Amino acid sequence: MTQERGRSDRPGMRPGKIIAVHLSYASRAAQRGRTPAAPSYFLKASSSVAASGGVVERPAGTELLAFEGEIALVIGADARRVPIAEAWSHVAAVTAANDLGVYDLRAADKGSNVRSKSGDGFTPLGPELIDARSVDPHRLRVRTWVNGDLAQEGTTADLLFPLAQIVADLSQHLTLETGDVILTGTPAGSSVIVPGDVVEVEVDALDTGATSGRLVTTVAAGPGDGFDPALGSLPAADDAQRAEAWGSRAAAGLPDAEPAAAAPRLSPDLRAKLEQVPVAALSQQLRKRGLDNVTIDGVRAIHPGRKLVGTAATLRFVPLREDLFAQHGGGFNAQKRAFDSVAAGEVIVIEARGETGSGTLGDILALRAHARGAAGVVTDGGVRDAAAVAAVGLPVYTAGAHPAVLGRRHVPWEVGGTIACGGTTVQPGDVIVGDADGVIVIPPTLVEEVADAALAQEREDAWIAERVAEGASVDRLFPMDASWRARYDGERGV
Repeated sequence: MTQERGRSDRPGMRPGKIIAVHLSYASRAAQRGRTPAAPSYFLKASSSVAASGGVVERPAGTELLAFEGEIALVIGADARRVPIAEAWSHVAAVTAANDLGVYDLRAADKGSNVRSKSGDGFTPLGPELIDARSVDPHRLRVRTWVNGDLAQEGTTADLLFPLAQIVADLSQHLTLETGDVILTGTPAGSSVIVPGDVVEVEVDALDTGATSGRLVTTVAAGPGDGFDPALGSLPAADDAQRAEAWGSRAAAGLPDAEPAAAAPRLSPDLRAKLEQVPVAALSQQLRKRGLDNVTIDGVRAIHPGRKLVGTAATLRFVPLREDLFAQHGGGFNAQKRAFDSVAAGEVIVIEARGETGSGTLGDILALRAHARGAAGVVTDGGVRDAAAVAAVGLPVYTAGAHPAVLGRRHVPWEVGGTIACGGTTVQPGDVIVGDADGVIVIPPTLVEEVADAALAQEREDAWIAERVAEGASVDRLFPMDASWRARYDGERGV
């Protein structure tokens, strides 16, 4: 196929430059365990472009050639400092791409991906172009098959950063020229391919049915004995690279890694203990251990009679700034990702800076959290659709109700970080307990000890209450002196 500089009327052309996005799909970010706050990029050599039906060689001496099915954008008009509202008009076409790369060659280039991503044939495009004017950029789909089996499927609804944002962002740093290609990232499911494998990628429009057709690439073994050590660094692969290339340690055939300081899960027995103990008793025990700043202040339960017990999953909002909300407020933003990924038994804890002038969740998100088995939600911001949220039945603690939507006061910013909620610090995995008195945060390393001590104190207090009801004075009984203590221990058989 003819390769012409600047032509955008067919795939397989030689673009002036190829720019690729690192992480852009929420599913891929979840797989990698990190969610970027903004898009980041790398360059691929234009000589890596190939047409459908071609063969890509896995370099001799390497083992980790991986496919990445992607949506490619072809620039149709030069773009420099274009606003997000105008960015899509600079895109001429959409097509399928396979952002192939060799993980064994990543280490020495420290993230630039020069050698790992720019080999000949490492950017197949096509086979057909879809007119960008004819499709909704929010309703595109990419699918990848390996040897006929579906390996990847993602839609632009799952993007962390809308396609128009990627174009606008790049244009504020450099001129996007006619014919340039942007590879917009890959969903979860990328993995290793070996000689003899056949990879197919297709992009289609969910609203119109327009399709790129299937982009077909066959893997072959590269010739020779590998790379000359006198010229540069050699391929290197370790278990960390293998796990990333294959998608997981299990897929790579590696044993499970030892968990690094993982927060203990709440066993059924421990959860039952916490459900019995009042927050006030837990607060007392934490204070005895030098922890005073562990209450989430200013929040009240929508269901005061319901107990809240779970481990924290965190979400942070930052103050509204209109340009940042335009970048981070739409699509599958941090707020939606938090509610869509919460695990059974987790409590979504939201940092909203005590700002109650708009909602931080409503009934739809409450329903999603409830459906996923969440233990509850704690926000030091507002709740909208308060009656409908209450009807869901999920334990929710909030600083108040407010009818306004998110964008009036907040930008959804980060999932999974350390946050401040109601005046206290909360980290993912902290144990959250709430009742009518309020909500408390317990470090996971102390929770078993604190729960047992609080239960013991509750039994003691109940015994004291019985004596007071019988007419005893609280003097020397509350707290107990030696004589009362001896009687208490004797009745308990200690």
